[in-house]
Amino acid sequence: MDYIQDLRRAVGHAPVILTFAGGIVSDADGAILLQERSDGGWGLPGGALEFGETAASACTREFREETGLAVAPIRLLGVDSGAIQHYQNGDVAQCVVLFFACRVVGGRLDAANAETAALRYFAPDALPKLFSPQHERALAHYLNGDVPFAD
Repeated sequence: MDYIQDLRRAVGHAPVILTFAGGIVSDADGAILLQERSDGGWGLPGGALEFGETAASACTREFREETGLAVAPIRLLGVDSGAIQHYQNGDVAQCVVLFFACRVVGGRLDAANAETAALRYFAPDALPKLFSPQHERALAHYLNGDVPFAD
């Protein structure tokens, strides 16, 4: 089952609201784990909720799929809900993203999947440009201790 593909078959390219969940994992030195996406750019691991899935379980699933890590969401950092995304295929979506602070509970870092080009921990003062303004805002709130947030 792929909720977004099923939805798009029904509504075509019409604007929709989609819900995503992602998270922030940091190491003992405070470095942040980022994913270089196979479609370009660095960002926080995460992705769309499937129908019937909770935001926390989507975050956990997406981390496993994209990084190889088993994580436990430990607190909600915030919600960013104002971004309108225009995709290359003509789809339009308002993206609601719930961001969690996560703790690694198992697995091992593994970038061998279709969505990930690379995985790397970055010091907070050496972060690359992120592909999404939503991810940039969430990371800024996290690093400034300005959580929970609602943008």
